[in-house]
Amino acid sequence: MKNDFALEVGGRTLEFETGRVAKQAGGAVWLRYGDTVILATVVTSREEVDKDFFPLVVDYREKQYAAGRIPGGFFKREGRPNEKEILSSRLIDRSIRPLFDKSYRYEVQVQAEVLSSDQENDADVPALVGVSAALSISNVPWGGPLGAVRMGKIGGELVVNPTSSQLDSSTLDIVVAGTEDSITMVEGKGLEISEEELLEAFELAHPEIIRQIRLQNEMVSAAGREKRVYRKKEVPQDLVDAVRSAYEERVQEIIKIGVKEHREEAMAALRDEASERFSPEFPDGEKEIRGLVDLLEREKLRSMIVEDGVRADGRRSDEIRPIGCEVGVLPRTHGSGLFTRGQTQALVVTTLGTSTDEQKIEELMGQSWKTFILHYNFPSFSVGEVRPNRGPGRREIGHGALAERALAAVVPSNESFPYTIRIVSDILESNGSSSMATVCGGSLSLMDAGVPLKAPVAGIAMGLVQEGDRTVVLSDILGIEDHLGDMDFKVTGTEQGITAIQMDNKIGGLQMSVLRDALDQARRGRIHILGIMGQTLARSRDEISRFAPRIMTIEINPDKIRDVIGPGGKVIKKITEETGATIDIEDTGQIKIACIDAEAAQRAVDMIRSLTEDPEIGRIYRGKVKRIVNFGAFVEILPGRDGLIHISELENHRVARVEDVVKEGDLVLVKVIGVDEEGKIRLSRKAALGAVTGTV
Repeated sequence: MKNDFALEVGGRTLEFETGRVAKQAGGAVWLRYGDTVILATVVTSREEVDKDFFPLVVDYREKQYAAGRIPGGFFKREGRPNEKEILSSRLIDRSIRPLFDKSYRYEVQVQAEVLSSDQENDADVPALVGVSAALSISNVPWGGPLGAVRMGKIGGELVVNPTSSQLDSSTLDIVVAGTEDSITMVEGKGLEISEEELLEAFELAHPEIIRQIRLQNEMVSAAGREKRVYRKKEVPQDLVDAVRSAYEERVQEIIKIGVKEHREEAMAALRDEASERFSPEFPDGEKEIRGLVDLLEREKLRSMIVEDGVRADGRRSDEIRPIGCEVGVLPRTHGSGLFTRGQTQALVVTTLGTSTDEQKIEELMGQSWKTFILHYNFPSFSVGEVRPNRGPGRREIGHGALAERALAAVVPSNESFPYTIRIVSDILESNGSSSMATVCGGSLSLMDAGVPLKAPVAGIAMGLVQEGDRTVVLSDILGIEDHLGDMDFKVTGTEQGITAIQMDNKIGGLQMSVLRDALDQARRGRIHILGIMGQTLARSRDEISRFAPRIMTIEINPDKIRDVIGPGGKVIKKITEETGATIDIEDTGQIKIACIDAEAAQRAVDMIRSLTEDPEIGRIYRGKVKRIVNFGAFVEILPGRDGLIHISELENHRVARVEDVVKEGDLVLVKVIGVDEEGKIRLSRKAALGAVTGTV
């Protein structure tokens, strides 16, 4: 039976439909927003799986036919997910995961497929809402539904679900997801927006979220399936008591070990000891025994923070770890920064390239070119592990995208700084907040390379521990605080405002008051970090690295482009060979000349100008005599441009024969004394000689 539901969101109709397609899925919703259509499906396994975590898989995919395109490449079909699809999958995953019971051990697969794209409404947010609706009507138990909107700020006014074209002029672009009483996920960027502006966006977004949730509840009433009832595995109480009695005090001491690897080694040894000690009595409970030790660690860490006001490494809740900043650590790169915060360390390198290095982006929303790129790498040695290197995973792509958004707000436009900029962050050591170390190191690296940033950017990761009615916000969280805490809230920005934000939580949602406190504490931490960075390098270097290409930009008449290129590219090849410059010509007449040697680049500029400029009346040129006639001589003053010296303009006295003064091949100084309507140039040698000697 087909069921339809709709409401207005951001001036467009959001329509849900179920019961017409994909009826064998556990839950399926056909969602339309504008002319963008998404099919969201949910399936859960029939049997439990033997895993010690909730097995959720989320995939967002875009069909190329949705925008009337045929995929490129040899196979002509959609392949592995691109960066946009991966980031959208993560957006959905991070929004819905906190609303599941972690003890649920049935596999859950969520898929969102974009079937139609109107090129104005990005499908990521509607897909998230569609997934929520599909989960809500399915037999999968979860704490939803939830709603989501994208918030923009255009002309000083907040806009719900701005279109793609509207976002081009927006100072804010954030996605907010939440339940009826709290916010579950936030992600986005801004142009140095204030904390108050961000909170104002949250407050406007939440009523829209509630409207979506109420509509989904209507769907559940009309078409929802009965939720699966499952039995949570019970751990014998005598085992719980035995493990707690034996190891409570030792866990308390281990947590206080300041060095991450030493603490982890001690906890691993304690798990092994507990397993060996209690397994004979509980032969089928090895996983439970180890899990109880982990539970003790969680309880003791949270108790220290909430009751004693002390963290695992002895810091206060708002205290930042020791920070070290270095620049220029690599002698031949264009810019480099080494940022260390506690046991987290990022080596970040900037490379400046030309327009030939731009990255072509082909997505459902259209084709574009990127001139600012950031790549994040997380090698296994950074956490003392052994694992194969198989290219970037979802985590690396997500962290890189967050850091790229953070820095893009302060990078100059390509028009004012015509370079392609690539940043690579290699994490050398990690104990929490490596993406924020990437932002700080990236800012230092860019300034070291001489990129004229609007302002330095720093990032900080905030955490949360919430026990009953007691809440503690943590600044600059450790890996263990991220793992055992309730929130990971990353905020980046300058002294003036926020440039990027990403918030996840594990407790189903956060109240506005908690978000306000976290943002205020993050601002204080960010200013502190910027102050330390400024002691090493406060602003961009006055000049770019001597190893970076020098790029000069000139504008010529588009009609002159053929003169620069020459027949068969002969002219431009000659310029390139003589100067070593790379020359890029746009159809508009803009020419970019790039060369490591600044003098060679200037020489290429002069050669191009000589090919394209028009003769200037009153200017003196050194020209070559190309042809002698009875009444004068034709002299080439610019490539391909000849002018006539009449015999009366050769000398200050009467000349009988032209050959008495000049011959073919001679280099002579001439002055342009006129250009007629047909473009014929009149030259004077005697006027040029008079100007040089100061006589008439």
